[in-house]
Amino acid sequence: MALASVRSNKMRSLLTMLGIIIGIAAVIAIVTVGNSMTGTVTDSMSGMGVSNITVSLTQKDSDDTSGTAQGVTLRRFMDSTPAADDLITDQMIDDFTAAFPTEVSRIELTQEVGNGTIEKYGDPDTTITAAVSGANAAELQAMEDNTPILAGRWLDDDRDTGRKVAVVSEKFVEQAIGGSNLDAIGKSFTLTINKNLYTFYITGVYEYTENVYASMFGVTDDDQIQTNIYIPLDVAKSITGADPGYQSITVVAASGVDVTSFVDTVGSFFASYYTYNDTWTASASSISSLVESMTEMLDTLSLGISAIAAISLLVGGIGVMNIMMVSVTERTREIGTRKALGAPGSAIRMQFITESVILCMIGGIIGVALGIGLGALLSSVVGMSAKPSIASILIAVGFSMAIGVFFGYYPANKAAKLNPIDALRYE
Repeated sequence: MALASVRSNKMRSLLTMLGIIIGIAAVIAIVTVGNSMTGTVTDSMSGMGVSNITVSLTQKDSDDTSGTAQGVTLRRFMDSTPAADDLITDQMIDDFTAAFPTEVSRIELTQEVGNGTIEKYGDPDTTITAAVSGANAAELQAMEDNTPILAGRWLDDDRDTGRKVAVVSEKFVEQAIGGSNLDAIGKSFTLTINKNLYTFYITGVYEYTENVYASMFGVTDDDQIQTNIYIPLDVAKSITGADPGYQSITVVAASGVDVTSFVDTVGSFFASYYTYNDTWTASASSISSLVESMTEMLDTLSLGISAIAAISLLVGGIGVMNIMMVSVTERTREIGTRKALGAPGSAIRMQFITESVILCMIGGIIGVALGIGLGALLSSVVGMSAKPSIASILIAVGFSMAIGVFFGYYPANKAAKLNPIDALRYE
């Protein structure tokens, strides 16, 4: 009888379901896009190394008086960059690895050089740009775990210290060297860095991976694609004229170490060297804690937007209640006839509640299908894989049925309480 009532008033039933459909579709689409964003961001950040702990120099607060006599601040004007005496030294790093031999897997060190330019192979009028950075073997080992070497080898601290050698991408070979990756090994190329010319010899060619962020921002021209060139750390420092020491280092925790708790230990160890430094101190942070914070932030954002979208479910529920009230009024004589023939109030009540639940359930199923499709479409537009939430789908359908019961009860109860005599007399 409930299904027959829905079929007999198709347009009215569809309009009644519309609020439920829009509400559920909006919630599922938002949750799907939110999960896609969260998954993409966390996967991207996790790829940077969940075991990595970054130790970097930060300026002390202006009201920090530690390390001064009688609490009197002896501070020079705040420097924008640390001086040579403020940098993390090799001795500090050696002390740290000696203090925590089982907790530390390796220390990754880098030195950014800047962009280098070179003429395009076969087209001297076109310039190719590449990002040049120095790295120790530990840093390159992390790359080696995720980026295959196609020809030659990665840099080695013992063999390559002080040598003008480089590891380039297969894309750079295609852009600036020409020929196969194997043919490029041993060849020289000259980069212009800060208006100075530097010649390097290729020891290795690594696999090029397309940068999804570059494609999102429309960098599709092959000549505009910028890849990384890696050179020995000491050579990079020599080119840049950098002081001995480092503004930041990366500590890779050993397998099985709780990074979240170990990060505090690392920060305290290096900060102890800066107790009497009036301007600078060392602090530690980890990708894992950043991933957790980012995930919590995105989840909270998705939850807030979903809550706003869920308001339409409330509006849809009120619409269901309104239509059921109209339906009870229209079918007063039917209700009176059924009660006169012996139908109990519970049967009348169940009939109208069932009709209300069916309206909401059909609307919920349509809303789920529409929400999954809309979420997949929006995710693909921003270049992310759709990740619909099974939990949100089940909750949405269950919630729609609960709305049917909640907002259908009052009209159903009103119908159940009708006096048969008054109902039969109703015109």
